Amino acid sequence: MDTIDRPSHATHEVTNQPPPLAGYDVAGADVALLEGLRREGAGWAEESLHALGTLAGSAEAIAWGFEANRHGPELRTHDRFGNRIDEVVFHPSWHRLMETAIAHGLHGSPWREPRPGAHVARYARFYVWSQVESGHGCPISMTYAAVPVLRRRPDLATLAEPVLTSTTYEPTLRPLREKVGALCGMAMTEKQGGSDVRANTTRAEPFDGDTYALTGHKWFCSAPMSDAFLVLAQAPEGLTCFFLPRVLPDGTRNALRIQRLKDKLGNRSNASAEIELEDALALRIGEEGRGVATIIEMVNHTRLDCIAGTASLMRQGFAQAAHHARHRRAFGALLADQPLMRNVLADLALEAEAATALFLRLARAVDAAPDDPREEALARLGIAAGKYWVCKRGPVHTGEAMECLGGNGYVEESILPRLYREAPVNSIWEGSGNVNALDLLRALCRQPATLEAYLAELALARGADRRLDAAADALREDLRALDPASLEAGARRLVERLALTLQAALLVRHAPPPVADAFCASRLGGAGGFAFGTLPPTTDTGAILDRAWPH
Repeated sequence: MDTIDRPSHATHEVTNQPPPLAGYDVAGADVALLEGLRREGAGWAEESLHALGTLAGSAEAIAWGFEANRHGPELRTHDRFGNRIDEVVFHPSWHRLMETAIAHGLHGSPWREPRPGAHVARYARFYVWSQVESGHGCPISMTYAAVPVLRRRPDLATLAEPVLTSTTYEPTLRPLREKVGALCGMAMTEKQGGSDVRANTTRAEPFDGDTYALTGHKWFCSAPMSDAFLVLAQAPEGLTCFFLPRVLPDGTRNALRIQRLKDKLGNRSNASAEIELEDALALRIGEEGRGVATIIEMVNHTRLDCIAGTASLMRQGFAQAAHHARHRRAFGALLADQPLMRNVLADLALEAEAATALFLRLARAVDAAPDDPREEALARLGIAAGKYWVCKRGPVHTGEAMECLGGNGYVEESILPRLYREAPVNSIWEGSGNVNALDLLRALCRQPATLEAYLAELALARGADRRLDAAADALREDLRALDPASLEAGARRLVERLALTLQAALLVRHAPPPVADAFCASRLGGAGGFAFGTLPPTTDTGAILDRAWPH
């Protein structure tokens, strides 16, 4: 039979697609991060940050993030003989992520090796490594934040702190005295109360001295595979904080039963669970009835992690969008050369840099707080404001970054759907928007030093930008005229203004003029719109993007 001559069509030739964004130093490509690291007192950590950033930008580490989310944690309640074991099993890539985070001290370096700028360095590392995968940051964050709470009991800190700050990752459950490295989780909320932890019904009955027997159900237990937990329960004198180990000193398992793992929107690599306690033995920390006051220091540290974690998502979202735009052509030109796309990308870069400047400044306040009441007061107000505003911006920012890739961004392989699902959790965990707004109001009304510290920080930028001066003056007058009885209804708008004005002051002082001018014009001056990509036409998008390109 004669063959038919047909023209040859190369149907699988791939063109006009960007190469993978891999093989680069995530930290080294982030100018705003490196400038902030040096400015806020942790320039000594730059070399180690570059090492972590190079690993974070490697194809190998990026694959770990995908695999840990594709193969999520599994609950095994019993062994094959029917014995109750209550274990959570993770993919090997999860363990590689955890191992790296712990080796670089993301869970405890400021406590293990205190020095000026230690918290700034730690938050910078957390931000860099979270760009690989965010879910494993939960147990890392809680372990870091648990240490200052445990220090309220020196005997307990002597036992637990060395293993909680160890740079060795040891996932096997054993008594703490036998461990080389350990993790600490948290179990506060219950199904009938949620954020209203004072509605908890878990009972704590005195057992032997400072040891109590806890019985109840926790609706959210974060990182149930941990070696120990900080738990809130109702003691005879009221809500109290306890330290609950998974394995007792004699090697037997404590009476903690994992009922089920939560099927979450995002954060899928990490395990969150419902647990039941039945006469589980725990050590009291702090006085009976002072549980919230005892554990609040942990919450403040984890809230700042939520800010840094959201900044991390923003930076990675921008990096993916910018990388795509610099390699993808449409309508006869690269996307990155087209004015409207440049406006969008520059706006995304502004938001990410403002979030980065804020978390680094607040980290310096945490560093200085033990010796400087003003810095302590700034951290108190600034963390609540930043937790509210930055975390609210996260989902919108990642959604816009996804849109820059079009349909490609909606596909799991692009990483952006994972970032998008992850973004809301930072606003929800450690107190949702209303909780943080109300917490900030309490600080304003009960701790006048917080407002004084905030206004003093704004004053450092006085005279550098008329829009910032006007916003600061208006805010100052409105705060003076506030009626505490009518504060709550307008709390969200007030917190938003506090956060934006503080971000603007930091950028005016420390960022290049095009960055500061664009931020003030669009966020304070009324020249921007409500969506990303609505910067005023006079914006120097070239200067903003030249500073922000991922590499």
